[in-house]
Amino acid sequence: MKDTINLLLENNRRWAEKFARDNPDIFNKLSHQQTPKYLWIGCSDSRIPANEVMGLLPGEVFVHRNVGNIVHSMDINCHSVIQFAVEELKVSDIIVGGHYDCGAIKAALSGKDYGMMNNWLSAIKNTYLAYETQLPSDDKAALIDRLCELNVISQVYNVSKSNAVQRVWAKGQPLTIHGVIYGVHDGRLKDLKVSVDNSDNLDNIYKLKL
Repeated sequence: MKDTINLLLENNRRWAEKFARDNPDIFNKLSHQQTPKYLWIGCSDSRIPANEVMGLLPGEVFVHRNVGNIVHSMDINCHSVIQFAVEELKVSDIIVGGHYDCGAIKAALSGKDYGMMNNWLSAIKNTYLAYETQLPSDDKAALIDRLCELNVISQVYNVSKSNAVQRVWAKGQPLTIHGVIYGVHDGRLKDLKVSVDNSDNLDNIYKLKL
């Protein structure tokens, strides 16, 4: 146990020294305040470091991650992050970042009993049902890839339903929600072309009277 933490601390020392050399005065700037322009809502998958895949430095992106990059309506953790990002940090863009080969997607499709996680994965299953007739039926890999994309698209819509997001839109504060997906095999981000910058496309039942 002690060997593990000592190794991590040594890795941190080397990283901090190199990072400071490569980015003079960076830690002094970061120590004063964070002023990110972006909120990234991504998957907990260890292969996707949010700021690095977008070519951004620490301090340039506010990050929320969970299994499957899901925005559940009752997830107060996620919605607290969204509210803080748009009302306090005043980010200009929210990026829902999914990825191909997503374990959460595979788990949702497997039919296995994952205990408590079944409740979490229900959001992905709902997306599957909503698009079932449009999904590949004879190619499992293509099915998984397409559901990874559709899950991102669904979560973009869920972010737009957020009361915090609708409030800042009503005030005229610029805010755009994007959906992108990351290729774990090539490191590239793909724009899913589902950007939203107002509540016009929300179903009326979700629109708040502000």
